[in-house]
Amino acid sequence: MPPTDAHHGVLIVGGGTAGITVAARLQRSGHEDVGVIEPATTHHYQPLWTLVGGGRAPLAESARPEAAVMPRTASWIQDAAEDIDPLEKRVTLRSGRAVTYDKLVVAPGIQLDWHKIPGMSEALDTPMVSSNYTYGLAPRTWARIRAMRSGTAVFAMPSGPIKCAGAPQKIAYLAADHWRREGVLNDIRVVLVLPTPAMFGVKVFSDELDRVVARYGIEVRLNSEVTEIDGVGRTAIVTDNAAGTKDAIQYDFLHVVPPQSAPDWLKSTPLADPANPNGYVEVDKHTLQHVRFPDVFALGDAGSTPNSKTGAAVRKQAPVVVENLLAAVGGRDPRARYDGYASCPITTARNRMLLCEFDYSLQPHPTIPLIDTTHERYDMWLLKRYGLPFLYWNLMLKGRA
Repeated sequence: MPPTDAHHGVLIVGGGTAGITVAARLQRSGHEDVGVIEPATTHHYQPLWTLVGGGRAPLAESARPEAAVMPRTASWIQDAAEDIDPLEKRVTLRSGRAVTYDKLVVAPGIQLDWHKIPGMSEALDTPMVSSNYTYGLAPRTWARIRAMRSGTAVFAMPSGPIKCAGAPQKIAYLAADHWRREGVLNDIRVVLVLPTPAMFGVKVFSDELDRVVARYGIEVRLNSEVTEIDGVGRTAIVTDNAAGTKDAIQYDFLHVVPPQSAPDWLKSTPLADPANPNGYVEVDKHTLQHVRFPDVFALGDAGSTPNSKTGAAVRKQAPVVVENLLAAVGGRDPRARYDGYASCPITTARNRMLLCEFDYSLQPHPTIPLIDTTHERYDMWLLKRYGLPFLYWNLMLKGRA
């Protein structure tokens, strides 16, 4: 058994959006015995990477030191979690040491499984393939879009839950808008590969996106996904899951998004949902409390809640987790409930954005009064580019929103 070098009343695994937001809210509630396990020294605002890839924001604006966002009263354990024993209430760290807890919040984020699509990892080493899903590659996306004047561009989305499910579409629209403004869109075949039966899971937003792709002349492959990539030969195999057919597309630019799942180490713990091959933490979708271990809560991308994995979802989940966690500390039943709210701000042009807000019912769930957000809008673009980053750094991570 590894030596125990610390104990916290509340231990948080992960210092990303979810972990820091919960820690900040606990600090504001007066609960100061909080430990945060996070190995990274840099904190990233990942939604900005789409705009970096589309040439609409600088990369440096998406990063700040982790120390700058860590709540003042939280103990930062700069190490990585490698195992959780919920019976012993112990988290084992990569260093070999361990931390024990009274209550645990699991928020390690999501894992990018590049290896699950044959040839994808290798293709990223070739110049014509990029992805906005990493800090290092987003600038390459913009470089390739800017350089392209003709040929075929493919934008692909994998099947299964991914963080910010609208991101594979957003970059296609930003690219098409740029090429239209440059007068070369008619010389570029734009192919958007989606595993879903429609552009979006909520009809009113799907209808608006149908109009967007028609405006750009984008060729949409529904119920399809890229299942193999030959980076050297610049060929993507697109499988139509409905028809059972395969099509080889020669590309001049390919934007890829990997399948995603809970971190491998988390999959092997008792906290993982045994019925879910992606290994997400098995929580009640309303209270966010673990269904088998009541001292454990989870939120964010690694939780089993059947909502879109977005920062906006975390913003609504964090107050629920904190209220229910503090209730559990006081010996009370959890009363706060999360309704599945998520928001997907889809950039449809360099200065237009469609704000898709919805909940577990897959019905529109607007939160901005007096504004029709079922259509792409310029004011929503301003929200995406300036309002949401301000909200994130200055309010959400400080437990104020």
